[in-house]
Amino acid sequence: MTVQHHQLANGFRIVTEHMPGLQSAAIGIWVTAGGRHERLEQNGIAHFLEHMAFKGTTTRSALQIAEEIEDVGGYINAYTSREVTAYYARVLQADVPLALDVISDILMNPIFDPREIEVERGVILQEIGQAYDTPDDVIFDWLQEESYRDQALGRTILGPSERVRAFNQADLSAFIKEHYGPGQMILSAAGAVDHDQLVKLAEGLFGGMTPRPSLVADPARFTGGGEARHEKDLEQAHFALAFESPGYRDDEIYTAQIYSSALGGGMSSRLFQEVREHRGLCYTIFAQAGAYADTGTTTIYAGTSADQVAELAGITIDEMKRAADDMSDEEVARARAQMKAGMLMGLESPSNRAERLARLVQIWDRVPDLTETIARIDAVTTQDVRQFAERIATQAPAALALYGPVSQAPTLAQLQERRAA
Repeated sequence: MTVQHHQLANGFRIVTEHMPGLQSAAIGIWVTAGGRHERLEQNGIAHFLEHMAFKGTTTRSALQIAEEIEDVGGYINAYTSREVTAYYARVLQADVPLALDVISDILMNPIFDPREIEVERGVILQEIGQAYDTPDDVIFDWLQEESYRDQALGRTILGPSERVRAFNQADLSAFIKEHYGPGQMILSAAGAVDHDQLVKLAEGLFGGMTPRPSLVADPARFTGGGEARHEKDLEQAHFALAFESPGYRDDEIYTAQIYSSALGGGMSSRLFQEVREHRGLCYTIFAQAGAYADTGTTTIYAGTSADQVAELAGITIDEMKRAADDMSDEEVARARAQMKAGMLMGLESPSNRAERLARLVQIWDRVPDLTETIARIDAVTTQDVRQFAERIATQAPAALALYGPVSQAPTLAQLQERRAA
């Protein structure tokens, strides 16, 4: 499997990886225009724009967009994150040109019919309402806000209802004009793809776009120190902690990922074994390392009963501190193996591989060889993990979010005292 790159004269980038033996391909356009690229008054518009992607162009109706892809057995979709918006399809090899043509039409020729805007506005408002009814979703939005206060990175991707109600055709067109230039787009494809064919197709579809200045998102800073406590009559108390961690461009990201895996990444992890298996305090508990281009968070989440949330929170801090003292070579080796296996297994999917290619090009403007990535994972030592654990447990800025029957839950200040003890 060979990764190939090309850049058009206007800055539009193409990255592909042919995967022998496959008869299908994943192809899409990743645009560096996510939630963190919005101004305050635009919060939620990147996601709104994604919803409008399939609602008609100057050459295709919404039904025609769906039918052209589904008539050949493929599927098409999109998503918005805090750093990108992606428009992608999965089709058979012969239909790759069709998929790219449809995606380019969506991006280049949207009509933003006012009637369709109203329809999608209602859908998004329902989505926002649904998020508030899903505790283990909304708690992470609150945690993000407390972690990155008064910054675009701390705002929700869906946006607040009052802004969603106000967006109009002009707002959507303005965001496209600001952020959808050729230099902000990456065509990524993996599977049964021909690089030269895609370069030629991209030249015809996107080569005429006029370059425009890239609007770089403001640098993010993990502020921490915040606490979101939302009391509600639910079955469980939902508890989430965040700690400042490395971003994707920091070499220590591999240490952060290995640490989070050993701490709470699976059934053999410390938190799972101590909190769930030994004490029976919860059904779900996990730790994960999330990262952006310039910052990141180590997050711990658990759901438990109202009368056990204080005990669970305290044990979580204790386990974090203990990891700094006695994290073993065996635990680190297991976490490394899980990390490498998860990455390699995921790359058996052309969709995952195309997304990875786009993400790496967005961050580093290159795709590191897998051997380079594995070498970086293998280079992390037990001492590295212990030192990182010490910093996370006792020094790193933190944020807290609680939802449900949480009157007995400790405050962030109380958890900070336990960290320092």
